[in-house]
Order: sequence, then structure tokens, then C-alpha cells
Amino acid sequence: MRYAPVTERLAGLGSEKWAVHIRARKMKAAGEAVIELTIGEPDVATPPALMETAAAAMLAGRTGYSNGRGEPALLRALADRYTARRGRVIGTDQIMCFPGTQTTLYAVLQAMCAAGDEVLVGDPLYATYEGLIRATGAAPVMVPLRPEAGFRMQAADVAARITPRTRVLMLNTPHNPTGAVLSAGDLRALCALAAEHDLWVLCDEVYEEMCFAGVGFASPLDLPEFGERVVVASSISKSHAAPGFRSGWCVGSAEFCARLLPLSETMLFGNQPFIADMTAAAVSAPSPVAAGMVERFQRRAALMAARLDGVAGLAVHQPEAGMFALVDVRSTGMSGEAFALALLDQAKVAVMPGESFGAALSGWLRVSLTQPDEMIAEACDRIAAFAGQRHAA
Repeated sequence: MRYAPVTERLAGLGSEKWAVHIRARKMKAAGEAVIELTIGEPDVATPPALMETAAAAMLAGRTGYSNGRGEPALLRALADRYTARRGRVIGTDQIMCFPGTQTTLYAVLQAMCAAGDEVLVGDPLYATYEGLIRATGAAPVMVPLRPEAGFRMQAADVAARITPRTRVLMLNTPHNPTGAVLSAGDLRALCALAAEHDLWVLCDEVYEEMCFAGVGFASPLDLPEFGERVVVASSISKSHAAPGFRSGWCVGSAEFCARLLPLSETMLFGNQPFIADMTAAAVSAPSPVAAGMVERFQRRAALMAARLDGVAGLAVHQPEAGMFALVDVRSTGMSGEAFALALLDQAKVAVMPGESFGAALSGWLRVSLTQPDEMIAEACDRIAAFAGQRHAA
């Protein structure tokens, strides 16, 4: 049978990147006591008040068709939120709602680029980004995010990789997997470069409310002079511990959203109204769970550094935000993938190999901070012992 080229472009870019996580889940299902530090699942339940809002909306009959842009109350709530946070008026015509950030990014990239184009994206990068880009027919061009620069994208590194085919500069701040947060100065330099070369700027901001104490968040939406080319994406998955509800959105210019609307209508023709009502309630008030998660994740990152950094040649990169820390295991002579697989089999600790997030993290691990402190401590002890055996050898 003949298959569309997109199936070839995406071969190997799906669940294969999560092989260690999938294997760990099977081991747990079989009764093995695995400490799971793989995915970014919030460590608290979705706030009951939000679930009650969704349930009440369903019982009130909010289960019919919606529209391709989003429910009016949610659009208004998001417009108010971004107007207040970004210091300039954001209208409801500048917002599109989608089922989660992943779908949002897919649709937005489909509207920005096509076969033969290039998308500049940081390396390391979130595991699904390469597939999102290749689905359009465009090619990802990796911009190194260097540890010595705190894994923050540098304008000079971007400039060196711009070609006549470049169409999009894709950003992620706070960054997954590194936990780096771009400063206002970083963003101004990057957006100015994009304007010079007539590029779109697409920024994934799903971890906006996950910045650690003392770290400020900045968005390219803060820079109105670049408004025509900037689109940001986010959701309630992290900030409100609601990943399973799949409720996200993008914010851009009114013109961009008008051009995106037929694509959204073709793909989805609307989200679930009862989830939109829940999301409107979520974004209209401070998250009741974000601050607690931030405090716990920052504490656990420090705990991990205290227990692993410098032990058996390991090095821990402390994040500025998010749900993960990075561990450099290159001193063991093992790849991140080999280390993660052996660690799971022999020490029953599941972590993500750095290679799932790009070539720049070859020989690293991404470790989730979403388990209780005592489990993080136990996992660190097992990692240290495992690495010690390899280091001594």
C-alpha cells in the first residue's frame, strides 16, 4: 500500500522517544517497585473546584458543539488574563483555543511553514518538537543551547543558522528539559533578529507559572513592536495540574488567528464547552496549586544537586523553572540511553535519556521532580550507587 510522505517524516519520532517510560510502566504493572521519574505529570490532583465546574457544566447541558475559535467566555477570560499580564490590550480576536499545547503547536506550525522551509529550534528540545516541525514538511535546524550559557538561546547562535529557507524561530521558555528561562533581554535580541529576517516567532510558554523563587518570567508578547510576528502557546496542563483535560490556546495577531481559523475548523471544529467553562474559571484566578508545586520542585532540585552533584563524576544542572533537573553522566562512559535502561533494569529507577531531547543531551539524563522528597532521595541514592559502580570500573 502507498502511504503519505508524512508517515515517513514522522517515523521514529513518536512513542519511541518514550521507550524507557513505557518499559517502566510495564514493570510497575507487573508489580515491580519502580521509582518513576520520567514524565512531567503534576504531583497534585486537579483542583476539585475546577472539576466541579466541569461537572456542573456537563449537567447543565454544555455538551454540544462549539466553534473553531473557542467558547466566548473562555476567549474573554484569556483576553483579560493576557491584557493584565502583558501590559497591553489583547483582544478576543487574537486568541484561538485547542485541545492542549501539543495540538496548538501542531496547528500553528501548519499555518507558518511548509515543505522545504526551515524552523530554528533549540537543542536540547522537548521530545515532540521535531515531529511537530517535520509534520509540516519543514526541516528543524538545531540551535545549540550551551550549558555555559545556562542553556539559554543566544541570538548569535541563531543568526549563524538563518538561511533563505528559514521561516520560524521556535522558542520554549521556561524550557523543557533544561529549566532555563529566557530574560527580557534575550527575547528582545531574538525578536529583533526575527524581524530583521522576516521570521515568525513561536513560543511555548506552558511552564510560565513554574518559575522558581527569584526568577522572573518574560514573554515575547511583552514586546508590542514585534506583535505581528509573535505567537505564544500555553495550556492549563501544568499550571492547574490538569493535563488530562487537554485545554490549550494560542495568542497572536488578529490577522494570524483569522488565517488559522479555517485550519482549526477543518481539524477540530471546536473544543468541549464544559472543558472551556472549566478553563475560563482556571485562568480567571491565580492557580491554587502552582505555587506549591514550584516550592516543592525547587526544593527537590536542590536535594538532587546535594546528593548527586560531584558524586561518582556526575554533574547536576539546577533548573530555574519547571519539573525537571538534568544529570550529566558522561563520566561513566555510557550514553544517556544506555545508562537509563541499565538503571531501570538494575536499580529500578526510571529516568529519561537525554538523547530523547536532542543530540546536545547525549550522555545526560532528564529527571522528573514530581515524586515525594523521600522517593527523590532514594532514587538519588540508587543513581549514585549505580554510577559509582560504572565510575570505578
